[in-house]
Amino acid sequence: MSKFFINRPIFASVISIIIVIAGLVASQVLPIAQYPQIAPPTVLITATYPGASAETLAKTVAAPIEEQLNGVEGLSYFTSSATANGTVTITATFDVGSNVDMAAVNVNNRVKAAEPRLPEEVRRNGVIVQKRSNDILQVVALDSEQGKYNTLFLSNYASLNIVDELKRLKGVGDVTIFGAQDYSMRVWLKPDRLAQLGLTTSDVSSAIKAQNAQNAAGKIGQEPAPSDQQLVYTVTAKGRLLTPEEFGNIVIRSSGPGGLLRLKDVARIELGAYSYDQSVTLDGQPTIAMGVFLQTGANALEVAERVRGKMQELQQKFPEGMGYVIPFDTTRFVSASIDEVVKTLVEAMVLVLAVVYLFLQSWRATLIPMVAVPISLIGTFAGLWLFGFSINTLTLFAMVLAIGIVVDDAIVVLENVERLMAEEKLPPRQAAIKAMHEVQGALVAIVLVLCAVFVPVAFLGGIAGQLYKQFAVTVAVAVVLSGVVALTLTPALCALLLKAQHTENKLFAPFNRAFERFTNAFTRSVDFILRHWLVGTTVFALVIGSTVAFFKIIPGSFVPAEDQGYLISALMLPDGATLKRTERMGEQTRSIIAKDPAVKHTFVVSGFDLIGGGNKPNAGTMFIPLKDWKERDAKAQDLAGKFMGIGMSQPEGLGLVFNPPPIMGLGTAGGFEVYVQNRVDGDAKKLNEVVQGFIAELQKRPEFTRISTFFRPTVPQLFVEVDEAKALALGIPLADVYTTLQSTMGALYVNDFNKAGRVYRVQLQAEANYRMKPDDIGKVYVRANSGAMIPLSAISKVNSVVGPEQVERFNGFIAGKVMGDSKPGISSGDAIKIVEEVATATLPDGYTIAWTGQAFQEKRSAGSSLQAFGFAIIMVFLILAAQYEKWSLPLAVVMAVPFALLGALAAIWMRGMPNDIYFQIGLVVLIGLASKNAILIVEFAAQKYAEGKSVVDAALEAARLRLRPIVMTSLAFILGVFPLVKASGAGAAARQSMGTGVFGGMLAATFVATIFVPLFFKWLERGKQIDPSHLASEEENA
Repeated sequence: MSKFFINRPIFASVISIIIVIAGLVASQVLPIAQYPQIAPPTVLITATYPGASAETLAKTVAAPIEEQLNGVEGLSYFTSSATANGTVTITATFDVGSNVDMAAVNVNNRVKAAEPRLPEEVRRNGVIVQKRSNDILQVVALDSEQGKYNTLFLSNYASLNIVDELKRLKGVGDVTIFGAQDYSMRVWLKPDRLAQLGLTTSDVSSAIKAQNAQNAAGKIGQEPAPSDQQLVYTVTAKGRLLTPEEFGNIVIRSSGPGGLLRLKDVARIELGAYSYDQSVTLDGQPTIAMGVFLQTGANALEVAERVRGKMQELQQKFPEGMGYVIPFDTTRFVSASIDEVVKTLVEAMVLVLAVVYLFLQSWRATLIPMVAVPISLIGTFAGLWLFGFSINTLTLFAMVLAIGIVVDDAIVVLENVERLMAEEKLPPRQAAIKAMHEVQGALVAIVLVLCAVFVPVAFLGGIAGQLYKQFAVTVAVAVVLSGVVALTLTPALCALLLKAQHTENKLFAPFNRAFERFTNAFTRSVDFILRHWLVGTTVFALVIGSTVAFFKIIPGSFVPAEDQGYLISALMLPDGATLKRTERMGEQTRSIIAKDPAVKHTFVVSGFDLIGGGNKPNAGTMFIPLKDWKERDAKAQDLAGKFMGIGMSQPEGLGLVFNPPPIMGLGTAGGFEVYVQNRVDGDAKKLNEVVQGFIAELQKRPEFTRISTFFRPTVPQLFVEVDEAKALALGIPLADVYTTLQSTMGALYVNDFNKAGRVYRVQLQAEANYRMKPDDIGKVYVRANSGAMIPLSAISKVNSVVGPEQVERFNGFIAGKVMGDSKPGISSGDAIKIVEEVATATLPDGYTIAWTGQAFQEKRSAGSSLQAFGFAIIMVFLILAAQYEKWSLPLAVVMAVPFALLGALAAIWMRGMPNDIYFQIGLVVLIGLASKNAILIVEFAAQKYAEGKSVVDAALEAARLRLRPIVMTSLAFILGVFPLVKASGAGAAARQSMGTGVFGGMLAATFVATIFVPLFFKWLERGKQIDPSHLASEEENA
């Protein structure tokens, strides 16, 4: 076959040109992301019940919906969080790789089934089901010069003019306003005035309902009509009211002692905000901010670009003195880390070029592999496009590793041609034809083996499978393409370009002498090992033993923590603290942190609890974007520790600062998250005792640094106990008592009004100074059937109790979330084990733990890498057995693998790194590469043996002849990954993790394993071999 291409070089070039064109076209349309779509898809269900407590919500809203959710196809787990501001959020997390649209439809159908059982008020407010990745892509903040516009104006400007525009952009999943203050017609009642006039809040609300309504009044002259009717008129009547003045003029009572009574006589009416639960500051200035969420499967970089472009465009229409800032943008990390990887690619190319030139010692020869590499790499993009992958950190890593692998095939061919020209003085064309005869088999074997190693890996499930798959397929595509090039273009180029040169270049003389000495030393050691097989056996046993030992010692982990260019802080104040206090503490912490030279912006959302989800007056969240990686020396991990110190020393409360998790959508805080469930009676107080005991035990373990929980069902609350018998005896309808409470202490939603083309709510609530102290509850009046006004204090008493401000449920059971971080050197895998041991020891019957977020995925993917290795080794064995028509010989190749593993493990152990996903991907690559070196030796030894040499001589000769190409290809690979080993900047942790292992493993596979392969060959080679390639050449000669 290769003869055909050697005689038709243009045909060979055309194949390569087509591969390049396909790759270039594909590279234009491929999406770019940091990671492939690996975060599990989530569906969010939200419902509101104004004025209800957290426990009421959990029982009346969350429970019926959750009952229905069980058994939705592909559901991994669901959590719900009910907070005391009347909202409940249920998050259903699906298996990795589920179709998120189908998931949303299935969830929606279940929610519809649960709706009839929900309270009337909840149904009126609507239950929303939406798919959304929990990854905030960007935060866009509006600012006004010298506080020209208040936040109410900014918030509504954003919701009318910006949010919808952004939501329409392709790839934007959702846009939410932090600190949103939608307009609302606020009717602030004066309960004492109402009581004097003998009115109740229900009277007020029914008056508003009657007089702020859209009425349909029909038509005049509509068909059927007399035949002489000439015109049709539409009749309109007064519709919804628009301004606070119009609302003030609503008539509440027309007859009575004081004549006409209007709403403005008993209440103050203003256009206010729907909720006052959050406030946002950017660098200390009040503002509102929009969080832009990425749609599942969208290209992060493109979407971020579109958002920036759209904001530029909208800014033209902003009112005078209003502007915007993007303080927080996660794509900075993606683009920076991709730039770094591209830089690494270039460095690797240069280093590989240097190695090739050093060994081949002629520019003409160096050109050949340097043409082969770009063809295979560019062609790989076409492969990515076919498989529907994106350009992301993993596929780019694969490219870096592929450089070293791809250059190999070309070098193997080239080196053999050169050797035949030098030793047998053949002209280039004959040398190329003969050389291809000798190495064709080995080349095909190498391509098949490398594919065999990578393809099975692509079928692993879970998150690990998704990560492996990207990687494996990229390398496999590159290897196949490089095989095609090595069998077509390379031999043709060899025949065309190479010149027979028999003089040695002066420059390279010292290197050649040194390499000859090295070859001699190598041959001597091979000889020694072949003669003294006991030594060889002992060393081999030691290698296997220490590899196993290293796997035991080195801690496992999932994905290394990265410096992503921002930190997140959670502020917690004592239970029951007001929003004003939270704002004050946030500002104190912020002002200290902002002085740090590495900090770019500080962005505080008071009243928003990032970790538990939901709004709470005593919680806040601070985003701390840092300056660019090049502009600061401090690492995010170190800054987190430093700022944690500042947060912990605040007098008002505490601020936790943490580095965000490396994969978006897996938890909010780095470290682990675990729920403790009460499966007995759903009692929050008992659960609290258990959780506190559990935490106390965990804190005793030296391996953990931060163990905390935000589960606190002990918040001071007031309980109104109504004496129902007495109320009924006085002729007071019980329903009125509770409605009155809701419309004075809580906010009662009456109906809607229109403004600027939107619909907003009308709400009743008592003025602030009528609801400040517990005894204000008793001063509210209700009307008995006799018309007498009776204060609530006459029929009820107010008790102080404790209860939860937020109720979380996990898979339908009430649960408390515990979060923690392990000390450096303790891997996440170990942490999970320790927590499980403590749980088994301390939790009483009926209380269990359940993992969520990254830990849940890690437990799922545990063991998948072991399957991958086992599978890879078996595949290598089977393919080689088919190739050599022998069961025993392939073992000689497979036995080279432990050396590579040992080298890799030793390397990460010396650098104190864990055995994480990237390292494991590197190990799979090593299996392929170590086998490849061994294949070259075994293949040649088998050929020599078939030619009639003794086993020992054949083995020695093969080792001597193949040393140069092996060292050369391996050095090309080792130097190709060197830039990964010393990586810095964005995304360095992943690159180091992968590079270090492969670097160490390849060193061992090249300089140690090759000494032993001849020995394995000697053990396993028995009898005359039927060598397929040998037979073929005899036939041709005949």
